[in-house]
Amino acid sequence: MPTPASLPPELYNSRFLKAARCEPTDTTPVWIMRQAGRYLPEYMAVRSRTSSVLELCQRSDLAAQVTLEARELLQADAAILFADLPPLLIPLGFELEYTPGPVIHNPFRTGADLARVRPFDDPETMGYVYETARLVRSQLPADIPLLGFAGAPFTLASYAVEGGGSRNYVHTKKLMYNEPDVWQELMQRFTSALAVYLQKQIEAGCQAVQIFDSWAGCLSPADYRQYVLPWTKQLIDSVPQDVPVINFLTGNPALLAAQREAGGRVMGVDWRIDLGEAWDIFGHDRAIQGNLDPVALYADLPVLKEKTAAVMNAAGGRPGHIFNLGHGVLPDMDPDRVKALVQMVHELGAR
Repeated sequence: MPTPASLPPELYNSRFLKAARCEPTDTTPVWIMRQAGRYLPEYMAVRSRTSSVLELCQRSDLAAQVTLEARELLQADAAILFADLPPLLIPLGFELEYTPGPVIHNPFRTGADLARVRPFDDPETMGYVYETARLVRSQLPADIPLLGFAGAPFTLASYAVEGGGSRNYVHTKKLMYNEPDVWQELMQRFTSALAVYLQKQIEAGCQAVQIFDSWAGCLSPADYRQYVLPWTKQLIDSVPQDVPVINFLTGNPALLAAQREAGGRVMGVDWRIDLGEAWDIFGHDRAIQGNLDPVALYADLPVLKEKTAAVMNAAGGRPGHIFNLGHGVLPDMDPDRVKALVQMVHELGAR
């Protein structure tokens, strides 16, 4: 991976970016999905000043504050931008409300709905996200990367079609199966918007980006390859080559081979597969991120340390392992457990 001309040596040689390039590090780098979240009293103090998560995302000063505080409190090796996946749907023509979770009041259901999907002609409609990135980057330590992120095209489309969360993704799959041309057009529009959105985050100060395909686990391998893989690959290929992409897919280990085909410098996996087995599928030319079960944080500390060590042992001491949970930290978690986890990873990884 070439050195970007604008990247200072401290950042280029940071633990996270060295691991993303599969280079040796002094210890295993770690960050936590939902690093800034409801489990942190400091986050809740800021969140109480806003009416919804959407307002918090749109207040760049507050979003930057919770991003920075969480990174500092945990002593994580990367900060991740405080934002959310669904707000990008707003400039695309969707009516989003948090009640408290995201609800789309005008979901996409048929080909006739294509007429109201707007192009992402004015990226500055998401300017609050880029401003948050600029604020965070200006205040982060010189050797701590900032991660941007977005939903993968499938996950973003599923929000738009289902109107929120779902167990079986009936509306999404009906659209894929019954109106494949409409599905392709919708995915192309979303992929184009996501490519611009990620590029703007990078320009604002993000050194890497994670693409969350949080809902793709509902698919069979054949459906993933037909309806999803081409669009995820197109999005990942749109990111500049010197910016690592974390391709994170959860919920179905049968998709790992196709996940590799979709691309990404770093492959993110959940806890449903042994990390070493996953790495064998991806190939050791890729970095890997994961993959402790978030519920393991509820275990007594000796058990948590044992499970943390098991994940790291599965990495086999190879360069290129970025430790993380297999999904986000849960809202009622004791913050001291998360802090202890980060310290465990750093201590075990230095041995």
